[in-house]
Amino acid sequence: MATATPSSPLRTALSAHSAVGLIVGALLYIVCVTGTLVVFYPEMQRLEQLNAPEMATIAPAAVQRGVAEVLAREQAEGVAPTTHMYVHLPVPDLPRATITTDTQAFHLAADGRVAMPEQIGWSDWAVKLHYGLSLPGLWGFVLVGVLGVMMLSLSLSGVLALPRILRDAFRLKARSPGGVALADWHNRLGTWTLPFAVAIAFTGAAIGVGSLGTFTLAQTEYDGDVLAVYAPIFGGEEPGDPRDLAVPDVAAALRHMQARHPEVTLTYAILHDPLQAGQHIQIAAAHDRRLIFGEYYDFDARGTFRGTAGLADGAAGQQAAASIYNLHFGNFGGLAVKMAYFVGGLAVSVIAATGTFIWLGKRRRRGMREPRLHAAWHGVVWGTPAMLALTFAARAAGGNDAPFDLIFWGGLLLCVGGAAMRAGREQGRAASLPEAGVPAT
Repeated sequence: MATATPSSPLRTALSAHSAVGLIVGALLYIVCVTGTLVVFYPEMQRLEQLNAPEMATIAPAAVQRGVAEVLAREQAEGVAPTTHMYVHLPVPDLPRATITTDTQAFHLAADGRVAMPEQIGWSDWAVKLHYGLSLPGLWGFVLVGVLGVMMLSLSLSGVLALPRILRDAFRLKARSPGGVALADWHNRLGTWTLPFAVAIAFTGAAIGVGSLGTFTLAQTEYDGDVLAVYAPIFGGEEPGDPRDLAVPDVAAALRHMQARHPEVTLTYAILHDPLQAGQHIQIAAAHDRRLIFGEYYDFDARGTFRGTAGLADGAAGQQAAASIYNLHFGNFGGLAVKMAYFVGGLAVSVIAATGTFIWLGKRRRRGMREPRLHAAWHGVVWGTPAMLALTFAARAAGGNDAPFDLIFWGGLLLCVGGAAMRAGREQGRAASLPEAGVPAT
Protein backbone atom coordinates (compact mmCIF):
# COMPACT_ATOMS: atom_id res chain seq x y z
CA MET A 1 0.00 0.00 0.00
CA ALA A 2 1.55 3.33 -1.06
CA THR A 3 2.17 6.05 1.47
CA ALA A 4 0.18 9.22 0.82
CA THR A 5 2.34 12.11 -0.25
CA PRO A 6 1.63 15.34 1.65
CA SER A 7 0.49 18.35 -0.34
CA SER A 8 3.04 21.07 -1.12
CA PRO A 9 1.99 23.54 1.65
CA LEU A 10 1.85 20.69 4.17
CA ARG A 11 5.22 19.41 3.03
CA THR A 12 6.68 22.89 3.51
CA ALA A 13 5.22 23.13 7.02
CA LEU A 14 6.54 19.68 7.93
CA SER A 15 10.00 20.58 6.64
CA ALA A 16 9.98 23.80 8.68
CA HIS A 17 8.93 21.81 11.76
CA SER A 18 11.75 19.36 11.10
CA ALA A 19 14.22 22.20 10.68
CA VAL A 20 13.30 23.59 14.11
CA GLY A 21 13.82 20.14 15.63
CA LEU A 22 17.17 19.96 13.84
CA ILE A 23 18.26 23.31 15.32
CA VAL A 24 17.39 22.18 18.85
CA GLY A 25 19.21 18.89 18.27
CA ALA A 26 22.21 20.79 16.93
CA LEU A 27 22.42 23.01 20.02
CA LEU A 28 22.21 19.97 22.29
CA TYR A 29 24.94 18.26 20.27
CA ILE A 30 27.21 21.34 20.49
CA VAL A 31 26.72 21.45 24.27
CA CYS A 32 27.66 17.76 24.50
CA VAL A 33 30.78 18.11 22.35
CA THR A 34 32.03 21.27 24.07
CA GLY A 35 31.32 19.75 27.48
CA THR A 36 33.50 16.79 26.55
CA LEU A 37 36.28 19.16 25.54
CA VAL A 38 36.24 21.46 28.57
CA VAL A 39 36.65 18.56 31.00
CA PHE A 40 40.31 19.31 30.30
CA TYR A 41 40.01 23.07 30.85
CA PRO A 42 43.16 23.29 33.05
CA GLU A 43 45.14 21.25 30.54
CA MET A 44 43.81 23.44 27.71
CA GLN A 45 45.15 26.52 29.49
CA ARG A 46 48.60 24.97 29.83
CA LEU A 47 48.60 23.97 26.15
CA GLU A 48 47.46 27.40 25.02
CA GLN A 49 50.20 29.27 26.91
CA LEU A 50 53.13 26.90 27.13
CA ASN A 51 55.69 29.46 28.32
CA ALA A 52 53.88 30.52 31.51
CA PRO A 53 55.87 29.88 34.72
CA GLU A 54 54.87 26.73 36.60
CA MET A 55 55.54 25.61 40.16
CA ALA A 56 54.22 23.01 42.59
CA THR A 57 53.73 25.57 45.38
CA ILE A 58 54.20 29.26 46.00
CA ALA A 59 55.21 30.87 49.29
CA PRO A 60 52.76 33.21 51.07
CA ALA A 61 55.31 36.04 50.88
CA ALA A 62 55.57 35.56 47.10
CA VAL A 63 51.78 35.80 46.75
CA GLN A 64 51.83 39.00 48.83
CA ARG A 65 54.48 40.46 46.55
CA GLY A 66 52.44 39.65 43.44
CA VAL A 67 49.25 41.14 44.89
CA ALA A 68 51.04 44.36 45.85
CA GLU A 69 52.65 44.67 42.42
CA VAL A 70 49.40 44.17 40.49
CA LEU A 71 47.54 46.64 42.70
CA ALA A 72 50.33 49.19 42.26
CA ARG A 73 50.25 48.69 38.47
CA GLU A 74 46.52 49.29 38.30
CA GLN A 75 46.82 52.43 40.42
CA ALA A 76 49.62 53.74 38.17
CA GLU A 77 47.60 52.97 35.03
CA GLY A 78 44.56 54.79 36.39
CA VAL A 79 42.41 51.67 36.15
CA ALA A 80 39.16 51.78 38.14
CA PRO A 81 39.57 49.97 41.48
CA THR A 82 38.85 46.27 41.07
CA THR A 83 35.96 44.83 43.06
CA HIS A 84 37.50 41.36 43.22
CA MET A 85 41.02 40.07 42.81
CA TYR A 86 41.45 36.32 42.35
CA VAL A 87 44.80 34.71 43.04
CA HIS A 88 44.87 31.23 41.56
CA LEU A 89 47.26 29.10 43.59
CA PRO A 90 49.20 26.18 42.06
CA VAL A 91 47.31 22.86 42.05
CA PRO A 92 48.30 19.54 40.43
CA ASP A 93 46.34 19.96 37.17
CA LEU A 94 47.21 23.67 36.81
CA PRO A 95 50.52 24.35 38.59
CA ARG A 96 50.50 28.08 37.98
CA ALA A 97 50.02 31.18 40.11
CA THR A 98 47.81 33.72 38.36
CA ILE A 99 46.25 37.00 39.50
CA THR A 100 43.01 38.12 37.85
CA THR A 101 41.31 41.47 38.39
CA ASP A 102 38.17 42.95 36.86
CA THR A 103 40.13 44.07 33.80
CA GLN A 104 43.31 41.98 33.37
CA ALA A 105 45.26 38.91 34.46
CA PHE A 106 48.93 38.08 35.05
CA HIS A 107 51.00 34.97 35.67
CA LEU A 108 53.41 35.13 38.60
CA ALA A 109 56.92 33.75 38.81
CA ALA A 110 57.79 31.52 41.77
CA ASP A 111 59.16 34.52 43.69
CA GLY A 112 55.93 36.51 43.19
CA ARG A 113 57.10 38.85 40.45
CA VAL A 114 54.65 39.50 37.61
CA ALA A 115 55.99 37.36 34.78
CA MET A 116 53.60 37.93 31.84
CA PRO A 117 49.97 38.58 30.97
CA GLU A 118 47.67 35.57 31.02
CA GLN A 119 46.54 34.72 27.48
CA ILE A 120 44.02 31.90 27.48
CA GLY A 121 41.38 33.46 25.26
CA TRP A 122 40.57 30.24 23.39
CA SER A 123 40.19 28.14 26.55
CA ASP A 124 37.91 30.72 28.15
CA TRP A 125 35.91 31.01 24.92
CA ALA A 126 35.38 27.24 24.76
CA VAL A 127 34.07 27.20 28.33
CA LYS A 128 31.71 30.10 27.58
CA LEU A 129 30.50 28.31 24.45
CA HIS A 130 29.56 25.32 26.60
CA TYR A 131 28.00 27.45 29.33
CA GLY A 132 25.95 29.76 27.12
CA LEU A 133 26.32 28.99 23.38
CA SER A 134 27.82 32.47 22.87
CA LEU A 135 24.64 34.19 24.05
CA PRO A 136 25.07 37.10 26.48
CA GLY A 137 24.65 36.78 30.22
CA LEU A 138 21.67 34.99 31.65
CA TRP A 139 20.13 34.05 28.30
CA GLY A 140 22.84 31.57 27.43
CA PHE A 141 22.79 29.98 30.89
CA VAL A 142 19.04 29.49 30.72
CA LEU A 143 19.10 28.06 27.20
CA VAL A 144 21.75 25.50 28.12
CA GLY A 145 19.79 24.70 31.29
CA VAL A 146 16.67 24.02 29.22
CA LEU A 147 18.72 21.79 26.95
CA GLY A 148 19.84 19.94 30.10
CA VAL A 149 16.18 19.39 31.02
CA MET A 150 15.56 18.03 27.52
CA MET A 151 18.56 15.72 27.77
CA LEU A 152 17.34 14.43 31.12
CA SER A 153 13.83 13.77 29.78
CA LEU A 154 15.22 12.03 26.68
CA SER A 155 17.46 9.79 28.79
CA LEU A 156 14.65 8.72 31.11
CA SER A 157 11.94 8.47 28.43
CA GLY A 158 14.24 6.26 26.35
CA VAL A 159 14.30 3.72 29.17
CA LEU A 160 10.53 3.90 29.64
CA ALA A 161 9.81 3.64 25.91
CA LEU A 162 12.06 0.60 25.46
CA PRO A 163 11.36 -1.82 28.34
CA ARG A 164 13.93 -4.34 27.02
CA ILE A 165 16.74 -1.79 26.79
CA LEU A 166 18.31 -2.79 30.11
CA ARG A 167 17.86 -6.52 29.50
CA ASP A 168 19.48 -6.19 26.07
CA ALA A 169 22.31 -3.96 27.28
CA PHE A 170 25.00 -6.28 25.89
CA ARG A 171 23.17 -7.63 22.84
CA LEU A 172 24.75 -5.49 20.14
CA LYS A 173 23.61 -5.93 16.55
CA ALA A 174 26.39 -3.84 15.10
CA ARG A 175 26.40 -5.64 11.74
CA SER A 176 22.66 -5.59 11.14
CA PRO A 177 21.47 -4.14 7.80
CA GLY A 178 19.82 -0.78 7.34
CA GLY A 179 19.23 1.49 10.31
CA VAL A 180 19.06 -1.36 12.84
CA ALA A 181 22.79 -1.20 13.62
CA LEU A 182 22.67 2.57 14.12
CA ALA A 183 19.67 2.31 16.43
CA ASP A 184 21.31 -0.54 18.31
CA TRP A 185 24.49 1.46 18.91
CA HIS A 186 22.35 4.39 20.04
CA ASN A 187 20.38 2.24 22.49
CA ARG A 188 23.41 0.38 23.85
CA LEU A 189 25.43 3.54 24.41
CA GLY A 190 22.39 5.11 26.02
CA THR A 191 22.11 2.17 28.40
CA TRP A 192 25.79 2.01 29.28
CA THR A 193 26.03 5.75 29.95
CA LEU A 194 22.60 6.23 31.57
CA PRO A 195 23.86 7.08 35.10
CA PHE A 196 26.46 9.46 33.66
CA ALA A 197 23.98 11.11 31.28
CA VAL A 198 21.39 11.57 34.03
CA ALA A 199 23.97 13.10 36.39
CA ILE A 200 25.33 15.47 33.72
CA ALA A 201 21.87 16.49 32.49
CA PHE A 202 20.48 17.03 35.98
CA THR A 203 23.42 19.12 37.19
CA GLY A 204 23.53 21.10 33.94
CA ALA A 205 19.81 21.83 34.22
CA ALA A 206 20.24 22.81 37.87
CA ILE A 207 23.04 25.24 37.03
CA GLY A 208 21.30 26.79 34.03
CA VAL A 209 17.66 26.89 35.06
CA GLY A 210 18.70 27.65 38.64
CA SER A 211 20.32 30.83 37.35
CA LEU A 212 16.93 31.99 36.08
CA GLY A 213 15.34 31.24 39.44
CA THR A 214 18.09 33.11 41.24
CA PHE A 215 17.73 36.14 38.95
CA THR A 216 13.95 36.18 39.35
CA LEU A 217 14.16 35.89 43.14
CA ALA A 218 16.78 38.65 43.27
CA GLN A 219 14.55 40.99 41.26
CA THR A 220 11.41 40.30 43.28
CA GLU A 221 12.75 39.93 46.82
CA TYR A 222 16.26 41.40 47.05
CA ASP A 223 16.16 44.58 44.92
CA GLY A 224 18.20 42.90 42.21
CA ASP A 225 21.00 41.72 44.53
CA VAL A 226 21.92 38.27 43.16
CA LEU A 227 24.65 37.77 45.78
CA ALA A 228 22.05 38.09 48.53
CA VAL A 229 20.17 35.11 47.07
CA TYR A 230 23.32 32.97 47.08
CA ALA A 231 24.45 34.09 50.54
CA PRO A 232 22.59 31.40 52.56
CA ILE A 233 24.33 28.72 50.48
CA PHE A 234 27.77 30.03 49.59
CA GLY A 235 28.14 32.62 52.32
CA GLY A 236 27.64 36.35 52.19
CA GLU A 237 30.24 39.08 52.08
CA GLU A 238 31.06 40.40 55.55
CA PRO A 239 32.86 43.73 55.09
CA GLY A 240 36.00 44.35 57.07
CA ASP A 241 37.14 47.38 59.05
CA PRO A 242 36.69 50.45 56.78
CA ARG A 243 39.87 51.93 58.29
CA ASP A 244 42.10 49.13 56.91
CA LEU A 245 43.12 50.65 53.57
CA ALA A 246 46.62 49.17 53.21
CA VAL A 247 47.37 46.24 50.87
CA PRO A 248 45.50 43.25 52.37
CA ASP A 249 47.73 40.82 54.22
CA VAL A 250 47.13 37.75 52.05
CA ALA A 251 50.33 36.16 53.34
CA ALA A 252 49.00 36.09 56.91
CA ALA A 253 45.80 34.36 55.75
CA LEU A 254 47.77 31.77 53.77
CA ARG A 255 50.11 31.10 56.70
CA HIS A 256 47.07 30.57 58.94
CA MET A 257 45.69 28.01 56.50
CA GLN A 258 49.02 26.18 56.25
CA ALA A 259 49.32 25.99 60.04
CA ARG A 260 45.68 25.24 60.98
CA HIS A 261 44.42 23.33 57.93
CA PRO A 262 47.33 21.45 56.36
CA GLU A 263 44.95 18.70 55.16
CA VAL A 264 43.20 20.91 52.55
CA THR A 265 44.43 22.04 49.13
CA LEU A 266 44.46 25.82 48.77
CA THR A 267 43.03 26.83 45.37
CA TYR A 268 42.29 30.57 45.46
CA ALA A 269 42.91 33.67 47.53
CA ILE A 270 40.08 36.13 46.84
CA LEU A 271 40.45 39.80 47.74
CA HIS A 272 37.14 41.66 48.02
CA ASP A 273 37.34 45.40 47.27
CA PRO A 274 41.14 45.60 47.72
CA LEU A 275 42.47 48.99 48.89
CA GLN A 276 38.88 50.11 49.56
CA ALA A 277 36.80 50.50 52.71
CA GLY A 278 35.52 47.14 53.95
CA GLN A 279 38.13 45.08 52.10
CA HIS A 280 38.55 41.48 53.24
CA ILE A 281 40.01 38.16 52.15
CA GLN A 282 38.64 34.70 51.41
CA ILE A 283 40.70 31.57 50.95
CA ALA A 284 39.10 28.80 48.89
CA ALA A 285 40.30 25.29 49.65
CA ALA A 286 39.43 21.87 48.22
CA HIS A 287 38.80 19.01 50.65
CA ASP A 288 40.23 15.61 49.82
CA ARG A 289 37.70 12.83 49.15
CA ARG A 290 34.82 15.31 49.07
CA LEU A 291 32.59 16.14 46.11
CA ILE A 292 32.19 19.80 47.16
CA PHE A 293 34.21 22.25 45.07
CA GLY A 294 35.72 23.60 48.29
CA GLU A 295 35.20 25.63 51.42
CA TYR A 296 35.51 29.40 51.85
CA TYR A 297 37.62 30.58 54.81
CA ASP A 298 36.98 34.22 55.65
CA PHE A 299 39.65 36.67 56.90
CA ASP A 300 39.75 40.40 57.53
CA ALA A 301 42.22 42.64 55.69
CA ARG A 302 44.91 41.94 58.31
CA GLY A 303 44.69 38.19 57.81
CA THR A 304 42.72 37.42 60.98
CA PHE A 305 40.47 34.37 60.62
CA ARG A 306 36.72 35.09 60.95
CA GLY A 307 34.96 31.82 60.05
CA THR A 308 33.85 29.60 57.17
CA ALA A 309 30.89 29.57 54.77
CA GLY A 310 29.85 26.06 55.86
CA LEU A 311 30.10 24.30 52.51
CA ALA A 312 32.06 21.44 54.07
CA ASP A 313 30.04 20.94 57.25
CA GLY A 314 26.85 22.98 56.87
CA ALA A 315 23.31 21.84 56.08
CA ALA A 316 22.89 18.90 53.73
CA GLY A 317 21.32 21.10 51.06
CA GLN A 318 24.22 23.51 51.29
CA GLN A 319 26.75 20.72 50.79
CA ALA A 320 24.70 19.30 47.91
CA ALA A 321 24.64 22.70 46.17
CA ALA A 322 28.42 22.95 46.57
CA SER A 323 28.80 19.52 44.93
CA ILE A 324 26.89 20.25 41.70
CA TYR A 325 29.79 21.90 39.89
CA ASN A 326 32.33 19.14 40.48
CA LEU A 327 29.78 16.46 39.62
CA HIS A 328 28.97 18.21 36.35
CA PHE A 329 32.53 18.94 35.22
CA GLY A 330 34.42 15.99 36.71
CA ASN A 331 36.70 18.20 38.81
CA PHE A 332 37.35 15.51 41.41
CA GLY A 333 39.41 12.36 41.54
CA GLY A 334 42.24 13.51 39.28
CA LEU A 335 43.08 12.34 35.76
CA ALA A 336 41.24 9.01 36.04
CA VAL A 337 37.90 10.74 36.63
CA LYS A 338 38.61 13.24 33.85
CA MET A 339 39.28 10.40 31.41
CA ALA A 340 36.05 8.69 32.47
CA TYR A 341 34.13 11.94 31.90
CA PHE A 342 35.81 12.37 28.53
CA VAL A 343 34.81 8.88 27.38
CA GLY A 344 31.30 9.39 28.76
CA GLY A 345 31.06 12.75 27.00
CA LEU A 346 32.09 11.21 23.68
CA ALA A 347 29.43 8.53 24.12
CA VAL A 348 26.72 11.09 24.91
CA SER A 349 27.78 13.15 21.87
CA VAL A 350 27.44 10.04 19.68
CA ILE A 351 24.01 9.39 21.19
CA ALA A 352 22.93 12.95 20.35
CA ALA A 353 24.22 12.61 16.79
CA THR A 354 22.74 9.17 16.07
CA GLY A 355 19.42 10.07 17.69
CA THR A 356 18.77 12.69 15.02
CA PHE A 357 19.93 10.36 12.23
CA ILE A 358 17.45 7.75 13.51
CA TRP A 359 14.67 10.35 13.64
CA LEU A 360 15.36 11.46 10.06
CA GLY A 361 15.51 7.82 8.95
CA LYS A 362 12.08 7.12 10.41
CA ARG A 363 10.64 10.11 8.59
CA ARG A 364 12.16 8.91 5.34
CA ARG A 365 10.64 5.46 5.77
CA ARG A 366 7.25 7.16 6.22
CA GLY A 367 7.66 8.79 2.83
CA MET A 368 9.03 12.17 3.98
CA ARG A 369 12.25 12.41 2.03
CA GLU A 370 14.31 15.35 3.26
CA PRO A 371 17.81 15.05 1.78
CA ARG A 372 18.63 18.66 2.62
CA LEU A 373 17.89 18.15 6.32
CA HIS A 374 19.83 14.88 6.36
CA ALA A 375 22.83 16.57 4.74
CA ALA A 376 22.51 19.57 7.08
CA TRP A 377 22.73 17.24 10.07
CA HIS A 378 25.92 15.75 8.64
CA GLY A 379 27.20 19.33 8.47
CA VAL A 380 26.41 19.81 12.17
CA VAL A 381 27.93 16.50 13.29
CA TRP A 382 31.21 16.86 11.42
CA GLY A 383 31.34 20.64 11.27
CA THR A 384 31.23 21.17 15.06
CA PRO A 385 34.53 19.41 15.91
CA ALA A 386 36.08 20.78 12.71
CA MET A 387 35.22 24.37 13.70
CA LEU A 388 36.53 23.83 17.23
CA ALA A 389 39.82 22.70 15.68
CA LEU A 390 39.76 25.70 13.35
CA THR A 391 39.30 28.13 16.24
CA PHE A 392 42.29 26.60 17.99
CA ALA A 393 44.33 26.98 14.81
CA ALA A 394 43.22 30.62 14.65
CA ARG A 395 44.42 31.08 18.23
CA ALA A 396 47.83 29.66 17.30
CA ALA A 397 48.07 31.87 14.23
CA GLY A 398 46.23 35.03 15.24
CA GLY A 399 46.75 35.34 18.95
CA ASN A 400 44.57 35.62 22.01
CA ASP A 401 42.02 37.98 20.44
CA ALA A 402 41.07 35.97 17.36
CA PRO A 403 37.32 36.20 16.50
CA PHE A 404 36.44 32.76 17.84
CA ASP A 405 32.66 33.25 17.77
CA LEU A 406 32.70 34.41 14.17
CA ILE A 407 34.96 31.56 13.09
CA PHE A 408 32.94 28.88 14.88
CA TRP A 409 29.38 29.97 14.10
CA GLY A 410 30.18 31.33 10.65
CA GLY A 411 32.13 28.22 9.70
CA LEU A 412 29.46 25.91 11.10
CA LEU A 413 26.78 27.77 9.13
CA LEU A 414 28.84 27.32 5.97
CA CYS A 415 29.21 23.60 6.67
CA VAL A 416 25.48 23.15 7.22
CA GLY A 417 24.39 25.40 4.37
CA GLY A 418 26.93 23.96 1.95
CA ALA A 419 25.91 20.39 2.71
CA ALA A 420 22.21 21.22 2.32
CA MET A 421 22.76 23.05 -0.98
CA ARG A 422 24.80 20.19 -2.37
CA ALA A 423 22.09 17.71 -1.41
CA GLY A 424 19.49 19.94 -3.06
CA ARG A 425 21.44 20.08 -6.31
CA GLU A 426 21.88 16.31 -6.34
CA GLN A 427 18.16 15.85 -5.69
CA GLY A 428 17.37 18.21 -8.56
CA ARG A 429 19.68 16.35 -10.93
CA ALA A 430 18.15 13.00 -9.94
CA ALA A 431 14.64 14.33 -10.51
CA SER A 432 15.58 15.57 -13.99
CA LEU A 433 16.89 12.18 -15.15
CA PRO A 434 14.46 9.89 -17.04
CA GLU A 435 13.15 6.88 -15.12
CA ALA A 436 14.84 3.55 -15.80
CA GLY A 437 13.46 1.92 -18.93
CA VAL A 438 11.63 5.07 -20.07
CA PRO A 439 13.32 6.89 -22.98
CA ALA A 440 13.77 10.62 -22.69
CA THR A 441 11.52 12.72 -24.91
